Amino acid sequence: MATAHAYTGRIVRDPAILAGKPVVKGTRVSVETVLAQLAENPDLEEFFAAFPRLTVEDVKACLAFAEEKVRLGGSRVSQGR
Repeated sequence: MATAHAYTGRIVRDPAILAGKPVVKGTRVSVETVLAQLAENPDLEEFFAAFPRLTVEDVKACLAFAEEKVRLGGSRVSQGR
């Protein structure tokens, strides 16, 4: 399990960048984009080729951010009926 606030300093929100969505600091790459790309294709070599400015630490911060939001916010999974 990720430690609390393992993403501090790497994940930021700024109303002037992507309407305040959480992004990797110094980029316009949102946490949402990182998660979607990794969900679609978890090949890290391809991921870093597509996002050369990001680091392993940036990806870990995105995952820690998402994990904390799910843990603290709860999650509802639809029954898919």
